Amino acid sequence: MAINLQKGQRESIDAPKFTIGLGWDTNSSSTGTAFDLDASVFVLGENKKIVSDQHFVFYNNLATPDGSVEHSGDNLTGVGDGDDEQIKIDLTKITPEITEICVVVTIHDAESRRQNFGQVRNSVIRIFDPVTNQEILKYELEEDFSIETAVEFGRLYKREGKWKFEAVGIGMKGGLQDYLNKYN
Repeated sequence: MAINLQKGQRESIDAPKFTIGLGWDTNSSSTGTAFDLDASVFVLGENKKIVSDQHFVFYNNLATPDGSVEHSGDNLTGVGDGDDEQIKIDLTKITPEITEICVVVTIHDAESRRQNFGQVRNSVIRIFDPVTNQEILKYELEEDFSIETAVEFGRLYKREGKWKFEAVGIGMKGGLQDYLNKYN
């Protein structure tokens, strides 16, 4: 049975391979323009910076060079039930220099479309076993991000040789660029 996390809660990850599923629904009538939410992954070293340009994983760079992080590709509409985008993680392939993996979701062209996460509902990040489809951890974002255009859903981090997941749920107003500035 999955552990339902609260914001800020941390739990150990014992599985060497798992998938991070990201889901959301949008209020389509809010702006009259379709929403396009995008998952991005920042793979960081001890200095809390992206290890290399190839360690910024998103719809135009679907995997890290070591194959430890792999993006499922861009879902342009978010229509339907279940995960809208997925990230596969293989901890057995991670190089020692990597100490953190941050998962961020942004709204594409949010400013020109006048969209924000206040118009997004049922946001969830879940970690599950890809073989059995059994959920390990789940975090439902319940905050109202009425002005934010990017949200860090969660992060994996390594401490004393063990990997843990933290339910983050923190938004920024500047979209993806704010996170690129933070982690680059």
